Amino acid sequence: VTLPALLFLDLYQADFFSVWDTGYVLYCFFATLICFTVIMTGASLFLKDKDIIGEFVQGSYRGSAAVLGLAFIQNIYGKATIAPLMIIGSVPLYNILAVLILSFTGPGEHKLDKKGLVKSLKGIATNPIILGILFGLLASVSQIKLPFLVTKTMSNLSVMATPLALIALGAGFEVKPALTASFIRLFVQCAVFLPVAAHFSFTGEKMVSLLIMLGAPTTPSCYIMAKNMGHEGVLTSSVIVLTTLLSSVSLTFWLFILKTMGLI
Repeated sequence: VTLPALLFLDLYQADFFSVWDTGYVLYCFFATLICFTVIMTGASLFLKDKDIIGEFVQGSYRGSAAVLGLAFIQNIYGKATIAPLMIIGSVPLYNILAVLILSFTGPGEHKLDKKGLVKSLKGIATNPIILGILFGLLASVSQIKLPFLVTKTMSNLSVMATPLALIALGAGFEVKPALTASFIRLFVQCAVFLPVAAHFSFTGEKMVSLLIMLGAPTTPSCYIMAKNMGHEGVLTSSVIVLTTLLSSVSLTFWLFILKTMGLI
């Protein structure tokens, strides 16, 4: 309830007409898609326990771009004008890919079939995060003015998204695969795609938004989705805890590198 409210409000309040950058949105989209494909291929080849592939992949590629990311950018720039573009380019794809990978890699399910496909399509069509983004985008583009009572209520809901999701985490912990997924989430993706972004002349808030997309801690909603789709959730909760704790170090490190190179 709270996360879709947060996404709707952020996109509703964004001025897409003044900041739209097609190349930037496409870069966010394809960087996310490439990360997912490479991680999924590697996990399929090297993970012995096939039942945790879905959780490992989701925990590795899917960051907290909307929840922690927006707050992070606002603390640096005072506002997040470019972040909604990053959200459009990555977050819907985050959720579509998560539904697919979790559907086809559930405990005892390691193949593509009609039942799994129908389950995935239904999951995508009814995913509240995707719906929140879609309705927020439509409301922004159509320039609908919602009453203050509505936006204030949604704002009160949205501020609960991060703490509520973290409270909902389980107490289990898996060390080895969680450390690997956390390293991919916080360091590997940034090391690969931030230099490419610099090559395309993305600087300032665009670069920081990409840093959030690629290196923010794993979003707590991964745990909720994994549990709802029949997975144990232990690995997912472990990755969320580790990346949340270590991100204070990793994000500071990447900000220092970007600042030193004059990119922000």
